[in-house]
Amino acid sequence: MNTTIVGLGNIGTRVARNLAAGGESIIIADKTLAKAEKLAGELGGKAKPMPVAEAIGKADVVILAIYFDAIKQLLAEYRGALSGKIVVDPSNPIAPDGKGGFKKTIPPDQSSGQLISALLPDSTQLVKAFGTLSAESLAAGANRSPERAVLFYATDHPEAGKIVAKLIAASGFSPVSVGGIDNSIRIEVGGDLHEFGKLGKLVSAQEAEALI
Repeated sequence: MNTTIVGLGNIGTRVARNLAAGGESIIIADKTLAKAEKLAGELGGKAKPMPVAEAIGKADVVILAIYFDAIKQLLAEYRGALSGKIVVDPSNPIAPDGKGGFKKTIPPDQSSGQLISALLPDSTQLVKAFGTLSAESLAAGANRSPERAVLFYATDHPEAGKIVAKLIAASGFSPVSVGGIDNSIRIEVGGDLHEFGKLGKLVSAQEAEALI
């Protein structure tokens, strides 16, 4: 399986580093190819830099590590190219509130996972994952000992979920499913299973199962 990461901001870069450290060979892309080439050099041959269109075309799994609104724009351009692929959505629909904090940019009862699911081709399998922790916690929490920290995921496609769970494990975390995409609101910012929500911390698999 070819795994592509589109977007090399804080989350995308950290996921790429974690996957490379876990032995995964990945494709990385950003709107600026030079940025992808620089990170690829730092990852010592574990990552191939490509333009976005080429990176999506070669992928079986596409991790869209970009802002929620940017994902909607990308889907307008590459919707057809994503047909038949597994798309991973780490996004959180938030923006600065002007008071030093953040606010949700969609209605409280909606999730970016459900909204993005509706924009994808029917043959595309969406998995909500890699967005339940900050970039700092993705770095500090990877390969935690003695018990690994959890990364939650949600999907309506069990086989796609298994593939993404393997990527989560390769990145140094324990994968824990919360169910279908209708539960993705729980693992977005403000949700009861998000670091910046009711959860407020990293948890082990045993702790996570009790919470679910």
